[in-house]
Amino acid sequence: MHDHSRGKANGVERLYLDFDSFFATAEQHFNPALRGRSVGVVPLDSPNTGCIAISKEAKALGLKSNVSIRDARVAIPDMIFVVARHDVYVRLHDRIQHVINSCLPVSYVRSIDELVCALLPSEATQGVHLANRIKRELSRNFSEVLTCSIGMAPTELLAKIGAEMNKPDGFCLITAAELPAKLNHLPLQKLPGISTGIQQRLENCGIRDFEALWRIAPKQARAIWGNVEGERFWNGLHGYHSERPATKKRMFGHSRMLPPDLRNKEKIALCARQLCFSAARRLRRTEFVATKLTLGFRGGGYRSASGSRTDDLRWHQELCVAPSRDDRTFQKALAEGLMNATRQRTFKPRSVSVVLHGLLDPEEMTGDLFDLEASNAGPPKSTCDRRRWEQVSDVLDRLRSEFGPDAISLGPKATVPGGYLGAKIAFGRIPERADFNSAPVPDEATHFCSF
Repeated sequence: MHDHSRGKANGVERLYLDFDSFFATAEQHFNPALRGRSVGVVPLDSPNTGCIAISKEAKALGLKSNVSIRDARVAIPDMIFVVARHDVYVRLHDRIQHVINSCLPVSYVRSIDELVCALLPSEATQGVHLANRIKRELSRNFSEVLTCSIGMAPTELLAKIGAEMNKPDGFCLITAAELPAKLNHLPLQKLPGISTGIQQRLENCGIRDFEALWRIAPKQARAIWGNVEGERFWNGLHGYHSERPATKKRMFGHSRMLPPDLRNKEKIALCARQLCFSAARRLRRTEFVATKLTLGFRGGGYRSASGSRTDDLRWHQELCVAPSRDDRTFQKALAEGLMNATRQRTFKPRSVSVVLHGLLDPEEMTGDLFDLEASNAGPPKSTCDRRRWEQVSDVLDRLRSEFGPDAISLGPKATVPGGYLGAKIAFGRIPERADFNSAPVPDEATHFCSF
């Protein structure tokens, strides 16, 4: 039931902007020959992979974003496939932000294709006129194919729901007075924050539609979610702001799907090494050191009706290291993990991940009381070695920054199919320019699949 003690719900205070099929429309923007065509964006130039994005034209014909190339070609024989160019998308994202800021200050960037603006009362009254002005500026500065859907509402959650209600190129205004009636038609799985697991918990409590969800109390939501996120969701749904506390960085990690020709021992090790190098470079751009490295593999699984695969076989090992930030320390730990994986893993992996965690601020570190190498003559030998290798890693980073990502490497320079190791766009993380390990790809250099 509604908690009247919380007072009146907010007025319209948030605008949520969600770009439509961003990777695919970005490719259509840069290559006019692709406009109006069904386009699939794939992670690497291989016929054995699936799409990470598809164009609005392909969606209109019934395809889903994660469709395999094989199934897409059956449904749309003339569909065009291009390889993702993550650095191009990040540069476009930066230019888009500049244009939107000329209309309305951006408050939060939630992902490469989603952002939030806080609205003043005078801006909130503009409604669809404000949304149309943003869309006109995007079309004028870029092209008409680069469309977005916009929601305006009392809270970010409601504005996000609104942005998703009328895709593509839509607009939806939700006011507190219209709740819950305006959203009663939405199935629970369409609501942001309702995962498959949460939906099952809701159903276990007899909550199977929006009306029933609306009637629960904040404390009941907290109990169903199992933490404070449930109450935050309740607040956002009912029109009350519930700001999230600033997140604290806890790890630096990267993962990579392995195409069939990259699943032997040598190539898995090569891929894992490059992931580790990328994670270490990101770590060194902060004030932290890491005390743990976790190597993980996933495989097995089955294909669902949607074509996606659930990897149900997993192997991982956590390896402890002295507080470090240098490549050599992490590569030694990784080599140990790879050796153990070869002996212990019982399946052929489809993906590999490397995570540096157990982060510490160097100012908070204390020496090891039981380090047998310590003496009155100075720091232990192991500490001196790490410091020297830290200096080597820092020099390598500076050379790459000054002369380009390919200028120098620790060990043989390795090339992994698909590129962008450690610099792929993930939900909630937009790579920095320094994350990219190769020369910038020109905007107009569409990478068509060769098969």
